[in-house]
Amino acid sequence: MKGYNFIGWIILIGVWALIGQLGLISDHVLPGPVKTFKAFGYLYNENHLITNIFFSLKINFLGYIESVICALCFGLVLGSFETTRRMFSQPVDALRFVPITALGGIFIALTGLTIWTKVHFLAFGIWVYLVPVVVQRLSEVSNTHLQMMQTLGATKWQTFEFVQWKYVISRLSDDIRILVGISWTYIIVAELKNVQGGLGSLIWLGERQSKAEIVYAVIIIIVIIGILQDFTFKLIDKLLFKFKYL
Repeated sequence: MKGYNFIGWIILIGVWALIGQLGLISDHVLPGPVKTFKAFGYLYNENHLITNIFFSLKINFLGYIESVICALCFGLVLGSFETTRRMFSQPVDALRFVPITALGGIFIALTGLTIWTKVHFLAFGIWVYLVPVVVQRLSEVSNTHLQMMQTLGATKWQTFEFVQWKYVISRLSDDIRILVGISWTYIIVAELKNVQGGLGSLIWLGERQSKAEIVYAVIIIIVIIGILQDFTFKLIDKLLFKFKYL
């Protein structure tokens, strides 16, 4: 499988280079692989690439923690009680259709122009998708298991701790892995609020200077980070929930 993945990447790079060689798309719109890879050196020497990578990683990581904690707390309360689920499920679902990028001014007004503005913005972008998933996972808990706990005389808290919580968190780990990647799609909007660095600001710099190679180079970096991030989440999932892989 790994061999096929490698071949797939080679084919994609080959097609990319061929498009440039044949002049099918202007070099100013789609620079070739060589020109793009040269941009890495420029970013490293002139634009503090490593510092910017770590800045983006930091605000994303903090956003992940904030969004997951808030989504779990809100989603578990919302989904554990029939009354709250009926009252608020539809409004929460509707939040998924809110254009997050349009809310930047609200976050600035609430938190000022600080690094936490970026963190809260990215966290909210994940939260609106994660809360409905938490509620959905709660609804998937088997009634048979719940009735069994009731028959055994378990309290509501014991039922939640040993059945609902364990089921939800084991299934939610995959959902979190997929949904946290959303924050990288908002990275430019987040980092341009009081520019303090980051990969999003480098993309904006490339666009402002009409250097498409910089934009593509940074996108490649984000894709690599995403692949490594996905691998890390899968590894953590295998360590925490070994029973899923038996």
